[in-house]
Amino acid sequence: MSRTDGSANGTQPRDEKRTMLFACGGTAVGFLVCWWVGGAILWGFGIAVFLLMAYSWERIIRLSRAVSESDARSRTAEERFRRVESRLNALFQHQPGAVGLIDPGGCFLQWNPAAERMFGYREEELRGKHLRTLFPEESSGRTNNFFTEALHGSSLSFKTSLLHKDGYRVDLDTTVVPVQEQGITTGVLIVCQDITSATRTEEQIRHLAYYDDMTGLPNRRLFVQHLNAAMTAASRHERKLAVLFVDIDRFKIVNDCFGHDYGDMLLLQVAERFSRCVGPDDYLARTEGDEFAFFFQVPDQTAEPVGTIAKAIFDLLEEPFVLGQNLVHLTASIGMSLLSQEDESADSLMKCADMALTRAKEKGKNNYQLFNSEMKSVSLKRLTLESELRRALAKNELLLHYQPQINIATGRIVGFEALVRWQHPERGLVAPGEFIPFAEDSGLIVPIGEWALKEACRQNKQWQDAGLEVVPVSVNLSIRQFMQHQLCARIGRTLQETALDPGLLELEITESCTMDVDYASDLLHELKKLGVKISIDDFGTGYSSLSYLKKFPIDKLKIDRSFVRDIMTDPNDAAIVASIIAMTRHLNMEVIAEGVENEEQLRFLHDNECHLIQGFYLSPPLAVPDAERLMKLYSAQAAAGEESPPLN
Repeated sequence: MSRTDGSANGTQPRDEKRTMLFACGGTAVGFLVCWWVGGAILWGFGIAVFLLMAYSWERIIRLSRAVSESDARSRTAEERFRRVESRLNALFQHQPGAVGLIDPGGCFLQWNPAAERMFGYREEELRGKHLRTLFPEESSGRTNNFFTEALHGSSLSFKTSLLHKDGYRVDLDTTVVPVQEQGITTGVLIVCQDITSATRTEEQIRHLAYYDDMTGLPNRRLFVQHLNAAMTAASRHERKLAVLFVDIDRFKIVNDCFGHDYGDMLLLQVAERFSRCVGPDDYLARTEGDEFAFFFQVPDQTAEPVGTIAKAIFDLLEEPFVLGQNLVHLTASIGMSLLSQEDESADSLMKCADMALTRAKEKGKNNYQLFNSEMKSVSLKRLTLESELRRALAKNELLLHYQPQINIATGRIVGFEALVRWQHPERGLVAPGEFIPFAEDSGLIVPIGEWALKEACRQNKQWQDAGLEVVPVSVNLSIRQFMQHQLCARIGRTLQETALDPGLLELEITESCTMDVDYASDLLHELKKLGVKISIDDFGTGYSSLSYLKKFPIDKLKIDRSFVRDIMTDPNDAAIVASIIAMTRHLNMEVIAEGVENEEQLRFLHDNECHLIQGFYLSPPLAVPDAERLMKLYSAQAAAGEESPPLN
C-alpha cells in the first residue's frame, strides 16, 4: 500500500496534511499536524489535549492570581484605611491643642482630651451643647461670625477667648476649617491653641509701656495720647482745656533721708489723693519721679478756674503723710497752661506747663503759676545758664572766696568759710544766688561741690606751707553730696591728694541731711574717723529733733542768719538765739552766728556768750589775695600785742 493510498482506513495520505483548530472558550489554541504514521494521530491529539489543558490552567491560574491580587489589594486598602483612621484618631486624641468637631447647627459633636484639659469640660458634658456655652458675651458674637463663614467654605484664623469651666478666661489662637463631603459642608473643625500666657505677657509689656509700674497711673506716653485726643475733642466742641504739672516740693530730701522704700510709699499715697480730684472727663498721670500731670475741662480761659483746681490739689496735701513712725508734711509747686489755639500740640501745651512749673519753683515753691509768654524767655535763660555753668566747670571759671570767722573775745581769726563764686568771661562775677539754686535743681551742685572741696583743701595747705595762719576752712556739703555713694572715701582721697591735715577741714551740713537719723549717724561717725570737723549749718530752720544732736558727732552749730537778722526787733528770734547758745554750751559744742551785719547784733551775741562771729559787719567773703593780706595783718598785730583792726 502506497503512502498515498490510505482512504479505506479512514486516514489521510501521509503527504496530505490536515490542520485542526482546537479552541477553548473561543480562544485559538494552535495548529496540529498529523502524519500517516502509526500512532502518530494519537500522539498528536495527546499533545493537543496537553496543550489545551496547559493553556486553560494558565488562564485559570492567571485569573485566580488576579482575583487573589484584587482581594489582597482590597484587604491592603482596607488595612491602610484602618491605619490612616487610627493615625487620624491618634492625632485627634493626642493633639496638644484643643480640637473639636461642630455640626452645622453650632453644637459640639466631638472633643479631644487636650480640649478637656484646656477648658475643664469632659467630652460628654459638651456633646450637643452650642458654641455660646463656652464663649463669653464679648467674644461669642465674633466667634459665631467666623463659624458661619466656615460653614460657607472659608478657613479662618482669629484670636478669641473662652470661659474655663471654673469661670476664668482662656485666651485662644483659633482656626476654623470646614468639613466637606462631596462639596457639601457637614461640619466645622475648630482647633485652639492656649495663648493665655503670651497674652498676659503682651498685656504686661503694654502696661509697662503705658503705665507707671509703681502707682499704676498712666505714664507720660499714654498721657500725651489722651491729651491729643482731648485737645481734638475740645477744639471740635469749643471746650476749654487746662494742663497742670505738679511737682512735690523737697521730695528728693525725703527720698534720700528716709530711703527709697519710704519714698515709694509716699508717692503711692500722693497718687491716691490726687486721684480723688479727677472727674470722668479729666486725666491724671505720673510723668516722672515726683512729677504728676493732669488735664481738666475748664469753663473758660481765665485764671480763676485753674486757680480753683490748684487750691483743690493743695488741700489734698494738707493732711500729713504717714511713713512708718514719721509724719511728713508736703507742699507742691504747680505749673499750668491753657489750650488757646487749634493748632497747638500736646507737646507744646506740656512745655508751657513745664515752664510755668519752673517759675513756681523759682518763686519759692508751694505755689502755682499760669503760663505766659514771658516765661519762654526765662526758660531760654535757664538753658543758657546750664550750658554756661557746665562750661565754667570745664574751663575753671569757678573760684572760691573766703569769709573769715572771728573770735570776738580774742580778736583772732579762727577759720574761713569757702564760698563758691563764678567769674563769667562776659558778665563778670556772678552772684551765687543766680546760679547755686539752679545748680541744686539740676544736679550740677554735686560736681561743683566736689571741686570746691578739693580746691579749699589745696588752698589751705598752700597757706600753711606759706607760713600763714593755721586755721580750718569749712566747706558746705549739699544734701545731694551727702547722699552720694562712698562720700567718705572721696573726702579721704582728697585729703590724701592735697596732704591737708584732716583737722583743718570742717564740713558743713544742713539739718535736712539728718532726716534719716541712722544713715546720717553712720556717715557722720565715719567722717569723724577721718579726723575732720563737722558743723550743722542754718541750725533751727530744718527738721531735725534736738534729741538727735547727742547722737551725732557734731563739733559746731551755726545759728542761721534769719534768726540773727531780727534779734533786736523780734523777741521770739532773740529767745531762739539765746536758747541755741545755751544748749550748745551744755552739749559741749561750739556755736557761731552768721549773718552779723551791725554792732547791735554783735553786742547781743557777745552778751549771750556767743563769741564766734561771721558776717559782713566784720568782713565780706574775700578773694584769695585779700584773705592772705588779712591773715598777715592779724598775725603781725597779734605778735605785736595790738588790738585787731576794724574789718568793716
